Amino acid sequence: MRHNDRAASAPWIRTRLRTAPGTATALAVLVLVTAFLAAAFPRAVDAYGTKGLRHDILTADAGRSTLEVARPQPGLELPQAQRDEEARSPELARVGAGLLKALPAPLRADTSSVAYGVRTSKPAVANEPWLPRPEAVPPKLTYVAQSGLEEHATLASGAWPTTPQEVTSDSRAVQGAVTEETAAELKVKVGATITLLTAAQEPITVTITGIVAPRDPQGSYWSSDPLLRTPSLVLDTASPFPVHYWTGTVLLAEGTGPALLSTAAEPVLFWRIPPDPAGLTGPDDVRLASVIASLESGPGLLKVRRIAGDTAVFATGLGHIVEANARMRDAISPVIAVAALGIGSVAAVVLLMTGALIAGRRKAELALMRSRGGSLRGIGGRLLAETAVTVLPASALGLLLATLVVGEGRFWPGALAAAGVGLLVCVALPLRTTLQHIRPTLHGAREDMVSARPSRRRTVAELTLLVLAVGAVTALRRRGTSAEGGTDLLVSAAPVLVALIAALVLVRIYPLPLRLATRPVARLRGAIGFLSLARAGRSSAGGALPLLALLLALATAAFGGSVIAGIGDARDDAALTSVGADARISGASERATLPDELVRTVRDLDGVRGAAPVRIEYSVNMPEAVAGGGGANGDGAGTGSGGADDAKVAALVGVDPASYAELARATGLPAFPAARLKATGSSAPLPEGAKAGPDRVLPAIASPAVAARLGTEPRAIATLSGDFEVQVVGTVPRVASVTPTDFLVVNSAALEQKAPTTLLLTGAPDPGKLRAAVEASGKEYAVQLRSEERARYVNTPMQAGAERIYLAAVAAGAGYALLAVLLSLLQTAPERKTLLARLRTMGLTTGQGRKLLAFEATPQALLAAGGGLFTGWATIVLLSPGIDLVPLALAGVAGSDTSPVLLRTDLWSLALPAAGVVALAAAVAGVQAWWASRRGSITELRAGDSR
Repeated sequence: MRHNDRAASAPWIRTRLRTAPGTATALAVLVLVTAFLAAAFPRAVDAYGTKGLRHDILTADAGRSTLEVARPQPGLELPQAQRDEEARSPELARVGAGLLKALPAPLRADTSSVAYGVRTSKPAVANEPWLPRPEAVPPKLTYVAQSGLEEHATLASGAWPTTPQEVTSDSRAVQGAVTEETAAELKVKVGATITLLTAAQEPITVTITGIVAPRDPQGSYWSSDPLLRTPSLVLDTASPFPVHYWTGTVLLAEGTGPALLSTAAEPVLFWRIPPDPAGLTGPDDVRLASVIASLESGPGLLKVRRIAGDTAVFATGLGHIVEANARMRDAISPVIAVAALGIGSVAAVVLLMTGALIAGRRKAELALMRSRGGSLRGIGGRLLAETAVTVLPASALGLLLATLVVGEGRFWPGALAAAGVGLLVCVALPLRTTLQHIRPTLHGAREDMVSARPSRRRTVAELTLLVLAVGAVTALRRRGTSAEGGTDLLVSAAPVLVALIAALVLVRIYPLPLRLATRPVARLRGAIGFLSLARAGRSSAGGALPLLALLLALATAAFGGSVIAGIGDARDDAALTSVGADARISGASERATLPDELVRTVRDLDGVRGAAPVRIEYSVNMPEAVAGGGGANGDGAGTGSGGADDAKVAALVGVDPASYAELARATGLPAFPAARLKATGSSAPLPEGAKAGPDRVLPAIASPAVAARLGTEPRAIATLSGDFEVQVVGTVPRVASVTPTDFLVVNSAALEQKAPTTLLLTGAPDPGKLRAAVEASGKEYAVQLRSEERARYVNTPMQAGAERIYLAAVAAGAGYALLAVLLSLLQTAPERKTLLARLRTMGLTTGQGRKLLAFEATPQALLAAGGGLFTGWATIVLLSPGIDLVPLALAGVAGSDTSPVLLRTDLWSLALPAAGVVALAAAVAGVQAWWASRRGSITELRAGDSR
């Protein structure tokens, strides 16, 4: 019996797919795209998390990321032969191999750069007379007998250091080498000898046999201890005077470790193991942090000590790198969740709309089957089988495409997401269709929205959603998107809930303007206006589900566009704060001045629109704060805020008021009151070389904190540009030339020393020509470009990946919005074509038919577009106080401004999708009218058709 049922169901599925191949293909394509997006999202999140973790480890300083196991020299109570044996290469290699095998997953080592050996942990003084002494202090050198020197360096001159005979603690002559940088700075030549004293003050002669060049200077072999390749001039902290001395490293032959055991330089046995992040994934960060903590002070350390010795210690900065990566991921994830829930909700609603469209088209067919004795279970089973045949392969193909496009990422989250899409369609479509036929329905029942009254259940449901939305928005405004213990889905779903409430409210108030507009239009002579309003009120295209899809899509697109715009604005502002203009030229030191010839040459370059020479002097001591902290009034540009007690030191900025005001206007900074710095009277420009008296008063524009400290009366200050008094005549919150928040701007013409230290440029000069002009001056000057500084903020895969996800969210939101409009119009397309055919038999012209369809689609399109604009704007305004975009915009860049970056409304993200909704509605209505005019009335009005 069951066999017969299965055999009977097969022809039904084939028949249905052959009868409506277009519908099946369209549904499969929609499911394919949605399943692809659903499966690609978790894989993309995993991918940018994986790339971010690997990037952070690879780009971190090797001294932080390298795993180092070290232990003091063997105890003096041991026999000398045993001590020497433990410091020789074979024993060190055996211990190193054991440590590599003991590394717990997911930690893996880069075996090509593993190094081990013996080094001195305390620098030893080198008294050779030929070594440089910058301030009469001899250099202090460290000595290391490290493995792998010949594999990681090339011989520049001389010969490799060797051990002609076995080295012991009693050896007093060894060979060594230095890098090219060390040889250049410390004047070391091949054949030179350096004396290293033992604990008994006996000399060990170190002969320099060669000078080597690192193969990979930035690799972990050379960068774990930068002194291996590059010497350093350091401050002598033990001296009562500020003197400096050279420090560097001598590279001994690999087998000379036992000789260092006799020195008083505290020799240490070490094993350096650089991590290999190639096998790490984003989700591994939790396990990786736990493993590192165990190795530092836990069960892992006990295992290390069983291999390397009871006194071994484990040290690394890799745990801090992993924690910083996790903090950035945790800060980005809640913001990404907002986009994910928004697009997911839109996709779900569009899929439900597709099911409603298919159910509406097959309503008469299924009603006939129901009237002839078909059971709901049988009809639902046939629909489920018919749908599964189309949907499940499309979901699988979407998963496959997502796996191929997004190569890195866990498989199961994407598989579950794609399966969820297929399950939703397979369940929703048969359920939505069969529920319409529980009770027999009369044909032609009106679905007039104007006369429909919402039920009590609907009112309760709407009030429940309203409470949830208010709670979510309130929670988001109070504590931001990050919740303790992970992402709060209710908070992240706040934009979705706001759009949902807006949709329900708009559906409630939609009949009111229709009721008001229908009455006066009914008294007009033409029938087009009345028919269009009547059709708009009766059409199911204006229901809650299509409107909900449009508002969700438009709100999500607006939210995503605002995120992208906020990120761009934050990076632009941070770059402007750092550089001060489109380009900046300054001296190598704070006191270096720019020659007039350089200023004239740069000003005449192509692309330079304006140049503002500026004299900047940092760390100028401010006088004591005035009683009461009264400051000058603001000038309308913003007074800001600041405490007088905090502005003890400020930057003095000497500017040409006219060029500097033009610079402020060109870069979008607050308006600069140039007229208040006019040099007249006691502040008139000084003749060249003239000295200013201490009673000379200069007008000044100050930051709010400095203005509060100085008050309104003249105050004396002492600077390198002269001693004078300043009187605050206005305030501005920020200036283009300095990054400190406390500053004092005066007219440079009134200073004793007028030469500029910085040149700020506006425009788009060619970077190559600009640097060439600066280099032609013969001195070293720093050239900074705003565009290059701006590019620094897009440097981590995690930031770039999250930004791409939001760009995809904007595009997907706009696409689903247009699809929702198309589905809502297609749902009533047969009725409209039949209406036009009937009206043409009554004398309706083709032009009037086009107007009728356009006017009918206009109320729903305007309602959706206007509601989408309002919902997107309201969502951004409500949620902006709780969302900080710093992790997406500026995190991970040293020296970047970390002040909060809030959302702002992006006009294009609001207007373009909304305009697309109206344009698509008008285009579909026009195409339908044109297509209907090409078909005869007899084709549309068939005998016995009930439409």
